[in-house]
Amino acid sequence: MTTPNLAVYRAALEELAHKSRLRTLAPRAGLDFASNDYLGLATSQRLREAVGAAVARGVPIGAGRSRLLRGNAPEHEELEAYAAAFFQSERSLYFGGGYVANFAVLSTLPQKGDFIVLDTLAHASANEGARAGRAEYAKARHNDPAAFEAQILAWRARGGRGRVWIAVESLYSMDGDRAPLDDLRAIADRHDALLYIDEAHATGVYGPHGRGLAASLEGRDNVLVLHTCGKALGGSGALVSGSRVLCDFLINRCRPFIYATAPSPLMAVAALEALKMLKDEPERQRRLAQLVSFAGEAARQHDVKVFSESQILPVIVGDDRRALGT
Repeated sequence: MTTPNLAVYRAALEELAHKSRLRTLAPRAGLDFASNDYLGLATSQRLREAVGAAVARGVPIGAGRSRLLRGNAPEHEELEAYAAAFFQSERSLYFGGGYVANFAVLSTLPQKGDFIVLDTLAHASANEGARAGRAEYAKARHNDPAAFEAQILAWRARGGRGRVWIAVESLYSMDGDRAPLDDLRAIADRHDALLYIDEAHATGVYGPHGRGLAASLEGRDNVLVLHTCGKALGGSGALVSGSRVLCDFLINRCRPFIYATAPSPLMAVAALEALKMLKDEPERQRRLAQLVSFAGEAARQHDVKVFSESQILPVIVGDDRRALGT
């Protein structure tokens, strides 16, 4: 048996170690200032009891197959129906995770001849989805509506005739700043574009009953929204909410949906219960807002500059070049 030559991988790891950038896995320890479990639902008694009751009544741990091959559980459909009503969209579709859902949407829905404009700080999954798809794509300066429109106009001037897709995060995961959604919606309307909004860090935290920063835009034909279930909702998976025709297209043409084993029905139970908790326990949202305000004020009192008023509080410590390993 031939032993593969792994020297190139060892060299890459050694280079990372030399730059103090080699990552390893370690057990949880100390105080948690990095979790995305913003509302504490992952450890809540109510979520535990909902999943425990589902196990007791015979809900399977695993789906066993893809959604199209006997993996479609009643729990998936119950979650999707409730989520569509909760987020006030026509349809909602449950995926196994936020990364795969983001990748799936942008690699499947934009067609050949279409054009995707990504924010420069859009998540890696959005970038990978755009690269893997059939549409041309470009990046626009972060949170600059004029830059988005300039990219669209330049593409049209080059002869682009397809549909334009504008892909952004409502709340950016590294800087904690918000996208100018109203301005981007207006641009989408002017250019017959579709606005795709990743609400990963806003779902459960902002908006009425935690419906997110895009709550007022959901239900529009030219808006598609991603809500992850593994952050403020305390479980795992993701919900893509939008028009029925786009969700049905994903069911029929989206390879990450068609060929993947369906998410655990128990995680669908957890996500459904979490959405109900957002309505029943608004004090969780209020408590988080109080903690965000407290943390920001405490940082300022200690002369620590914070760059966000959201639950994502980036703090620059030391030299930028040293931090980046350059």
